[in-house]
Amino acid sequence: MFTPGLQGRLGAMNPTCPVCELRFLREAGYFLGAMYVSYALGVFTILPVAVLLAVVLEWNLIAVMAIAVLQTLLSVPLFLRFSRILWLHVDFAFDPT
Repeated sequence: MFTPGLQGRLGAMNPTCPVCELRFLREAGYFLGAMYVSYALGVFTILPVAVLLAVVLEWNLIAVMAIAVLQTLLSVPLFLRFSRILWLHVDFAFDPT
């Protein structure tokens, strides 16, 4: 689904599937819904860690924010790819054509 190499890791996609010829880039703004999926994944993975560090372990705010920013920077490429794949699966479930 994604191009090989660094560009693919950053979200560059192939125009079609080499196996089934499914068109990935259907229209402008098609993956806007994947943005919401990516946001939800970020909230559900980063927020609990930040709350644990701040409330349970009583770290100061600067340290908690530094960990949250680092965690965000490391997870964004993974979440971008996963959310686009998930969005295609949801769309294909509702409209298989």
